[in-house]
Amino acid sequence: MAKKEINIFFDTFAPVFKLSFMLRSHTCGELTLDKLNTEVTLCGWVQRSRDLGGMTFIDLRDRYGITQLVFNMEDDSELCSRARELGREFVIQVRGRVVERSNKNPKLPTGDIEIKATALEVLNTSKVPPFIIEDETDGGEDLRAKYRYLDLRRNVIRKNLLTRHRLAAETRKYLDKQHFVEVETPVLIKSTPEGARDFVVPSRMNPGEFYALPQSPQTFKQLLMVSGMDRYYQIVKCFRDEDLRADRQPEFTQIDCEMSFVSREDILETFEGLIAHLFREIWGKEIGPMPLLPYSEAMRKYGNDKPDTRFGMTFVELKGPTAEKDLTAGKGFRIFDEAGLVAGICVEGAAGYTRKQLDELTAWVKRPQIGASGMVYARYNTDGTIKSSVDKFYDENDLKQWAAAFGAREGDLLLILAGEPSKTRKALSELRLEMGNRQGLRPMDTFQALWVVDFPLLEWDEESARWHAMHHPFTSPVPEDLPLLDSDPGRVRANAYDMVINGNEVGGGSIRIHNKELQQKMFKVLGFSPEEAQAQFGFLMDAFEFGAPPHGGIAFGFDRLCAIFSGLDSIRDVIAFPKNNSGRDVMIDSPSVISAEQLHELGISISSKS
Repeated sequence: MAKKEINIFFDTFAPVFKLSFMLRSHTCGELTLDKLNTEVTLCGWVQRSRDLGGMTFIDLRDRYGITQLVFNMEDDSELCSRARELGREFVIQVRGRVVERSNKNPKLPTGDIEIKATALEVLNTSKVPPFIIEDETDGGEDLRAKYRYLDLRRNVIRKNLLTRHRLAAETRKYLDKQHFVEVETPVLIKSTPEGARDFVVPSRMNPGEFYALPQSPQTFKQLLMVSGMDRYYQIVKCFRDEDLRADRQPEFTQIDCEMSFVSREDILETFEGLIAHLFREIWGKEIGPMPLLPYSEAMRKYGNDKPDTRFGMTFVELKGPTAEKDLTAGKGFRIFDEAGLVAGICVEGAAGYTRKQLDELTAWVKRPQIGASGMVYARYNTDGTIKSSVDKFYDENDLKQWAAAFGAREGDLLLILAGEPSKTRKALSELRLEMGNRQGLRPMDTFQALWVVDFPLLEWDEESARWHAMHHPFTSPVPEDLPLLDSDPGRVRANAYDMVINGNEVGGGSIRIHNKELQQKMFKVLGFSPEEAQAQFGFLMDAFEFGAPPHGGIAFGFDRLCAIFSGLDSIRDVIAFPKNNSGRDVMIDSPSVISAEQLHELGISISSKS
C-alpha cells in the first residue's frame, strides 16, 4: 500500500466522535478550525516537546492522532515551567482553548489548530523509552519486540491493527448478509497424524493423555454441516508446531467457512464476493473477476501453484514436455544436452543489463536457496543483433529461433535455466519473481487475484513409501476421477481450490467427502488400517451415516490478508503480539519452564540433560 494511500485510509477511518469519558472531551485527532475558541480537555502521551524560551510546544498523541499544545510563559509562568519538565511518553491531561496555528502543519488533520493550555495534570510519568516512538524509529526489531506495547504506540503499527479490525468487521458484515452463522468450535481437541505437528496439552484429570490445539476446525465444521447448520463461519485461532518464516506463526488466525448443498462454483462465487467486498470497502477498489488456472498450467507457466500474475514473463521451454521441438540439441553444449528441461523467461526492455549485472544474477540463482547450477542469457539488442553467453555453441540464427519461441522483441533479455525439470521450474520461478521486483512490476498497490484448481489429490512420499493427501484426507476427488482411486491414485484430481492474490495463497478449500464408504476408501489409499481410521476419525465416519449433506468450504489466512491490505510482506506487524523466528515471545519470555510441582501434577517427567 502506497504511503500516501495508507494515510488517506487512516485519516478517513479514524473515528471522529464526542467522547463521554470524564477525563477528556475530545480526542487528539478530531479538532479543526470549526472548533475555534472551544474549551476542551485532552488526554494522551507526550510525543515530543520544544522549548522556545518564552513558549513551550508539546505534541500530544493518542490513538486518534496528534494535537499541538502551547504553553506561554507570559500567560502562566508556573504552568509553562511545569510543561518544560514533561518527558517523552508522560501521560497527561490538558485543558485549554482551541486557537488557530500561525505555522500550520498540512500533514496533520489537526494541523490548522493548537490548544492554548490553561491547566495541566500529569496522570503518569514514564521512563525514557528504549527507542523513539515515531514512524521512523531508531529501535531494532528485537528491541521493539521486547517492548512491543511501546512499538504498538507508533502510527505505522497501530494503523495495521486498525486495518485488521476493519477487515474482521467487514468480513462479518458480508458473511452475515450471506446467512452464515458464527459458531465457536473447541480449542482442546484430539491429535491427528496428518498435516503439520500438533501442539499438545497434557490432561491433569486423565494422566498420560493429551489434548491437541487445533490446526484448523476442519472436522468440527463438517460436523456442523451434518447438524444442519447449513452455513458456518468463524474467525478462529489455529496452531501448528512447524518451522517459521515471515508469513508463518505458531498461532495464526483463519476466516473459516463451510456451506451445505453447494458445488465448487457456488463456493468460488460466494468467496470471490467476500474478497471483492473487502477491496471495495477497505481500499475503494474493484478487484475484478478471478480467472480459474489449473494447477498443471500454473506449474508449467510459472513454476509454482501461487503465481503472481501482475506481470508476464511466463516460462518458455526450448527443450521439454511442451516445447514444439528441441531448439538446443546438436550443438555440443553438454549442459543443455543432458538437461531434462531447458526453459527461460523474457524480460522486456532489459537488454541493457550490463555484464556485471548479469554475472550478479548468475551468482544469485546459484545460491543454495534458489538451487540453479548456472544461467544462460541472450540479449536481443536494439540494433537487431543477438548476443549470448553461449555464442561459442549457438550462432545468431539459433538465437533468433530462441527469440521467436519467446516472442521476444528488440531490447529484450532472455534468461534461461536448465536441469532436472522440477528443480529447474522452482529456480526459474524464483528468478521470475526477482526480475519482477527489479523491473518494478510488483507494486504493493496493484492487485491480481485468481483461483488455482484441479490440484493432485495425492502426493507420493518416498520416505514413508505411501500416499499423502495434498490438502487433507477429507477432500473429495473430482467426480470423473473417482475410478482412478483404485487403479492410478497419482492421477486423481482434487475437487479443491486456492485463492491467490499477488503471488500469495490467501485461502484454500475443497468440496468434502460426505459419505462413509468413500471416506473409508480414502483412508485406505492413505495407508490407514481400518482400526487406525476408526480410532482417529471414527466419530466423523459415524456422523456420515446420519444423513450428511454434500458440503464444502474454505479457509482464508486472515493474517496474510491483513498484511496484503496493509502493504506488508511479513504478517508479524499485523499481529498485536507476534512470536519471533524461533517461536518465542521475547516480551513475556515464552515458552518457559514450569515448576516441578506442576510437572508432577500432570504426570510428566523430564530427564535431566547429560
